[in-house]
Amino acid sequence: MKVINVNRLPKEQVADSLTSLFTHPVTMQYVIGKELSRTFAVTQVNFGRGVRNKFHRHSKEQILIVTDGKGIVATENEEITVVPGDVIYIPAGEKHWHGAVKDATFSHLYVWTPDTETTQLED
Repeated sequence: MKVINVNRLPKEQVADSLTSLFTHPVTMQYVIGKELSRTFAVTQVNFGRGVRNKFHRHSKEQILIVTDGKGIVATENEEITVVPGDVIYIPAGEKHWHGAVKDATFSHLYVWTPDTETTQLED
């Protein structure tokens, strides 16, 4: 067993390969990676006020667990405001975006499989 406290993990700038996916810089905290699990990974993503990612889709399902602040999760047809304690299930292939509302920061845990591919759908 291993206990990981997200609050003690360093906040790292998003990798260069992902910067175009976000409207402004975000930080990530790598909670569970390939060194602990080949089945799934967990990363906390931290958004500044009004920062979001652009429309995209994933090849596999995605789960978001809101840990701090206030955010929006959106598809082409709806926008839902989310707060700590909310868990969002996004099916594989669904076009969506998520990020902070304009007047608050936002953080969520992102649960995914290491072989997930992300396709950006917005410039």
